[in-house]
Amino acid sequence: MRVLGISAYYHDSAAALVEDGEILAAAQEERFTRVRHDASFPRQALDEVLKQGGIQLKEVDAIAFYEKPFLKFERLLETYHGFAPKGVRSFSAAMPVWIKEKLHMRKMIRKQLPEAEGVQLLFPEHHLSHAASAFYPSPYKEAAILTVDGVGEWATTMIGVGIGSEIRVLKELHFPHSLGLLYSAFTQYLGFKVNSGEYKVMGLAPYGDPYDAQTVAFRDCILDQLIDIRPDGSFLLNMDYFDYATGLSMIRPARWKALFGMEPRAPEASLTLGHQQLAQAIQQVTSEVMLGLARCAHELTGKNKLVMAGGVALNCVSNASILRSGLFENIWVQPAAGDAGGALGAALAGYHIGLGGPRMVGSARAANAPVAASDKMKGAALGPSFTDLEIRTVLDREKANYHYYPNPAELTAQVAQLLADGKVVGWFQGRMEFGPRALGHRSILANPRVRDMKARVNEKIKARESFRPFAPSVLIESAGDYFDVGAAGQWNAGAGECAYMQFTLNHKKSAPALPAVVHVDGSARVQTVNKVDHPLFWQLINDFNALTGCPVLLNTSFNQRGEPVVCTPADAYEGLLSMEIDYIAIGSYVLERACQEQKRINALRTFEPD
Repeated sequence: MRVLGISAYYHDSAAALVEDGEILAAAQEERFTRVRHDASFPRQALDEVLKQGGIQLKEVDAIAFYEKPFLKFERLLETYHGFAPKGVRSFSAAMPVWIKEKLHMRKMIRKQLPEAEGVQLLFPEHHLSHAASAFYPSPYKEAAILTVDGVGEWATTMIGVGIGSEIRVLKELHFPHSLGLLYSAFTQYLGFKVNSGEYKVMGLAPYGDPYDAQTVAFRDCILDQLIDIRPDGSFLLNMDYFDYATGLSMIRPARWKALFGMEPRAPEASLTLGHQQLAQAIQQVTSEVMLGLARCAHELTGKNKLVMAGGVALNCVSNASILRSGLFENIWVQPAAGDAGGALGAALAGYHIGLGGPRMVGSARAANAPVAASDKMKGAALGPSFTDLEIRTVLDREKANYHYYPNPAELTAQVAQLLADGKVVGWFQGRMEFGPRALGHRSILANPRVRDMKARVNEKIKARESFRPFAPSVLIESAGDYFDVGAAGQWNAGAGECAYMQFTLNHKKSAPALPAVVHVDGSARVQTVNKVDHPLFWQLINDFNALTGCPVLLNTSFNQRGEPVVCTPADAYEGLLSMEIDYIAIGSYVLERACQEQKRINALRTFEPD
C-alpha cells in the first residue's frame, strides 16, 4: 500500500511517499521553488517523490494531510471569541483566507490533484503526524513519544506511547500555552525572524555567561513573570505579555521593555551583552521545560526509550540536557522534526493507523551496520539525485571548466587534499537531505583546524552573522576521541548515535583543538558519520584523516543566508559563482571557482568594442 503525505499552507511545505511502511522519498517545496520556507501547495515536491517512487499519483492508495483543518478553524474561532474585542485586525485578515481556502482542504486537495480522483483522503491531527514521524521510523519496538512545537490544531505539546504499530496519546498541552511560541517570542524580541531565526537564538545563547548575575536575573524574571512550570512538567504562559493569540505580533513590546529593560532589537542591529544574556536565559528555561516534559513522559509510559519531533525537538541543546539526565537509555529525534516532517508523519500515520498496515522495526541492513540499531530514515537522504550525465549536461550548457574523476577513490582523495590545503569545498553528492540540516549530501566543507575558518565561512561565504556555529562531521569510529559521548547507553542515543546532529556534545579538553567547529562554550552540534548511510562522505573524511590526522570536517548547509539549500546541479554551479567557495565537487566533477570567473571575464571581453 502506498500513502502520499502532504504538509502545506503554514510553514515549510513538503511531500513524502511511503510504501508498505518503507519511506521511499521526501522533499521540501522550498528546494524546488527557491523560496525559503515556502508554504504553498508542494506540487513540485510531490512530483519529485512520485518520480523517486516510480509511480503516478493515481497509483497511491491514500493521500494524508498533516492536520485537521476544521479542528484548527475551531481553535481560531474560539480564541478570537475568548479574547474579543481584541484581535479585530488579525481576525479580519485571517478569516477570508480560511473561509475561502484553508477550511475546505479536502476540496482544495481535489482541485490541486485532479488526477487523484477517487483516492482516499486522510487527515491525522498535527501532533499525531509529528508523533508518527518520530516513532515509526525509529529503531524501537516500544518508546515514549514527546512532540513539542508552536501549535497544531489545539495541541502545542503531546506525550504519548508507541507500541508496535499503535500510538496512544496520553497527555496534551493546549494553545495558547506553548513552549515553541515562547521561544519564538524571544526570537522576535531579539531581532530575528520568527519561524526561521529560532536557531540563531540557540547559537547566540552560549555567548551569554550562564552564571552571570544579569543572566540569572533574566532567567528568574522569565520564570516569575512569563511562564509557570508545574511539578508534572506542564506549564502556563502569562498571556498579558504575549500578542500572538489574536494580534499581529508575538509580544507586547512596551511590557517586554518594562520587564527586561531593553527595547526590542531591530533586525540587523548590533548585538549587545544583554542580548547574549537574554538568549542564554531563555535557552536555560527551554531546556528546563523540555527536561520536565521528558521526565513526565518517562513516568507516564515507563519506557526506557524516547522519540521526539516538533520544531522544538530541533533544539539540540535541550535534547542534550535530556540525554545527560539519564532518564532514557536511548533517544531518537526525527531529523525533519518541523512542519516539513509532518508530511512524512502524515504518510506513516496514514499507512499504519488509517490503513492498518503492519510495522517492521529497523531495516534489512541493521545486522551489518556499525551501530547498535538501525532506523528507517536512510540517513535522511530522501530527496532527488542526479547522474553524472545529467550533471555534465548542465555544466556543458554553462560552458563550465571541470575535472572528471570517474573513480570515487580518486574523487575523495582529491577533495581531501583541497580541504587539507585550507580550501572551502561545496559537496553535492547523492540524494538531497530531507530536513533543515546538511548531512554530507548538500554541504559546504572546510578544515576545522584552521582558526579563522569559522569567520571566513560565516562572513565571506554564507554572508551570515559571525556568532553562528558550524557542525563537526566526525567518523563514528573516532567520535569518542574528540567529544564527550558519555556513558555507553547515552552514546547509543539513536540509530546512528548523533547521525542527524540531534545533540550538542562537549569537546574533550584533551583532544586536539577544532577552533572552527567548537562553539564558544566548548560544545558542538556533532554529526557522526558511518560507512553504511554515507559511504562516500565517510571515505572523504577518512582520506582527510589520513592526510591530517584529523577525522573531522566542518560541515554547513550548501546555501547562502536567506536561501534554501541547493537542490540541482544548476543550483550548485550558481552557488560556486555567487559565493566565495573555492571549489565544488558535484557528482564525479570538481570545479574551481577561479577558473569559472576567468571564463566569465573572457566571455565579457569578447563583446568589448575595439
